[in-house]
Amino acid sequence: MKLTLTLGLAGALLISIPTYAQLKKLNQQQIFAGQPSLTKPMSVITGWSDDSHYIEMDAKDRKLYAVDVKSGAKTAYTPPAQSNVNVTVEQNDIYIKYGKNEPKRLTNDKDDEKNPVLSPDGKYVAFTRNNDLFAVDTETAKEIRYTSDATDVIYNGWSSWVYYEEILGRPTNYRAFWWAPDSKHIAFMRFDDTKVPMFPIYGSTGQHGYVEKTRYPKAGDPNPEVKVGFVKTTGGPVVWADFNEKDDQYFGTPFWSYDGANLMVQWMNRGQDNLKFYTVNPVTGAKKEIYDEKQSSWISLDDRDRIEYLKDKKHYILQSDKTGWAHFYLYTLDGKLINPITSGKWQISHLVHVDEKIKVVYFMARKEASTRTDLYRVDYNGKNLKRLTFGDYTHQVQLSPNGTYFITTYSNVSTPTKRTLLDNTGKVIKELGDSKSADYDQYIFGKTEMITIPTDDGYNLPAVITYPTNFDQNKKYPVIMSIYGGPNAGTVTNTWKGTGNQWWANEGIIQIAVDHRASGQFGKAGVALMHRNLGKWEMKDYTTAARWLKAKPWVDNKKLLITGHSYGGYMTCMALTMGAGDFDFGYAGAPVTSWELYDTHYTERFMDTPQENPEGYKNGSVLTYVNNYKGLLRIMHGDMDDNVHMQNTIQLIDKLQNANKHFELMIYPGGRHGWGGVKTPHDRAERIRFYYQNLLNKPVPEELLK
Repeated sequence: MKLTLTLGLAGALLISIPTYAQLKKLNQQQIFAGQPSLTKPMSVITGWSDDSHYIEMDAKDRKLYAVDVKSGAKTAYTPPAQSNVNVTVEQNDIYIKYGKNEPKRLTNDKDDEKNPVLSPDGKYVAFTRNNDLFAVDTETAKEIRYTSDATDVIYNGWSSWVYYEEILGRPTNYRAFWWAPDSKHIAFMRFDDTKVPMFPIYGSTGQHGYVEKTRYPKAGDPNPEVKVGFVKTTGGPVVWADFNEKDDQYFGTPFWSYDGANLMVQWMNRGQDNLKFYTVNPVTGAKKEIYDEKQSSWISLDDRDRIEYLKDKKHYILQSDKTGWAHFYLYTLDGKLINPITSGKWQISHLVHVDEKIKVVYFMARKEASTRTDLYRVDYNGKNLKRLTFGDYTHQVQLSPNGTYFITTYSNVSTPTKRTLLDNTGKVIKELGDSKSADYDQYIFGKTEMITIPTDDGYNLPAVITYPTNFDQNKKYPVIMSIYGGPNAGTVTNTWKGTGNQWWANEGIIQIAVDHRASGQFGKAGVALMHRNLGKWEMKDYTTAARWLKAKPWVDNKKLLITGHSYGGYMTCMALTMGAGDFDFGYAGAPVTSWELYDTHYTERFMDTPQENPEGYKNGSVLTYVNNYKGLLRIMHGDMDDNVHMQNTIQLIDKLQNANKHFELMIYPGGRHGWGGVKTPHDRAERIRFYYQNLLNKPVPEELLK
């Protein structure tokens, strides 16, 4: 029952008591189909046209308008063409299109051209073909071949799998070459996978099937040998950077200087606890060390936003967590530290803007609370730090080009998304939008709260919990705990969660997400606890959360389900084996089940090699705890997963069968590390069936399965 108190005109206390029966529950269409519910659409802010006009897409007519920050006047906005030149690959060949002219064909052969990239001066397009590096003149269509030694295990400008997945990143689509800003050189990486073991992935389609052969280094295996090379745009011999490719090492994403005079190369040892920067001369290949960082645990090499070069061509801003917390540092180009820009037991998130005229840095950080982000400004010298956003909200900001104004889109677990315009002192200029629906107060729904769960050794684990609709502390409810659990990969945020959680709230299920001590909520100092111990601290904290929940009188202590995908799948399998005394059901997607089955760069960052840390690998393996298994585990895996191989699941179910344990298995043919398309309805329906059968003990409503 909801009690509402209001004061009448004469000051008398009037009491209105609308019962829950007078309030509406969200229906299936409102929860799953995006139909009007607790919120309404807001206009989309797509960016800024200049420092005093932001660009708005109207929610009704879907047209773009430039809006004056002072007057609010709107004028139709036509975005400028991103480029007058468009380079595409069509039917394996490269085409270039200038403005509205007809596309011009630049290559004409039967082989695939991949990752075409236009030079900064627009005169050449670089690409790879059959693992070699080429360019083509955009005027004459004359090809220039830079390398000619590629094979099925040697790649020039095309990355080896472990670099694509873990270091350069999937958005590169395997591209491993970079134009110099002056268009005079191309830098590229050459990979030799000769010693890297091949892992076969079987495709089951057709009469005979087929095999994908990937050079995939598992923990402790040989890595690809890598060289960093330079070629003149017009062709000629390759100049190799002065590194020994036989060394056991990694190279991160490189950064060209503004004038193309040198390339900053990130180097790291195989143990991943020593990061160095070298400037390399593209003409001679000579290198000069300008930065050296060591940590007792590890340093992440996959941070592709680590360095921000300043336009003064004298300095760069570095991101590092070497103190145990991620912060910014100001360096000269030759590697001299000027000063820390930020410091303290809190984390920067990312750089937003540098105003070089007044020497001010704008950035996002998790300073007020680890579960939300705010915008700050600080001087180069680390003084005059100021929070520019407001309230107990998570903010996402769009700063104007010169940093005069910013728009924040913000929310928390109890406040639907809102939007406000402010200036760079944090002064509110005007409110721009509120997604809260007019009839919000006419609905009853499962409330969401931010809470913390104490551990026995002093941590307060952040968690977000959604209670059942009409929550009654005198009843007992089943629980779904959704987790990921990877190092520095927390999922608990103080943001509006929408309505996707409301079906299960209506059905009487508690939903909770919990972050452990090494999730990033407690800085690198917390994350580093996982060194050589994957599985240990995560399970300690998730078990603590499970016991905390089951001690509540309103929790059914025989119906706690944990679910996650990838690392979350690993955690789910660990919960039903190592933590089987505290968890009752598990729904695991694509789990790593033993760390020697995963790739070198990710696994060894945290665990070192299996040869160096055999006990850590044993203690962190699901396979070690199979005899403890009880409850019910459902495992899902795509049979062509090229990231977490289905080998992981096969080895687990083999041990479960040998131990005569009951479990469930769902294979998705053709599925990679995820699956979608025509498999999506089945995937969704199977999860719904599992929850109804095991947590609610009742039939699934037919409308949910359509």
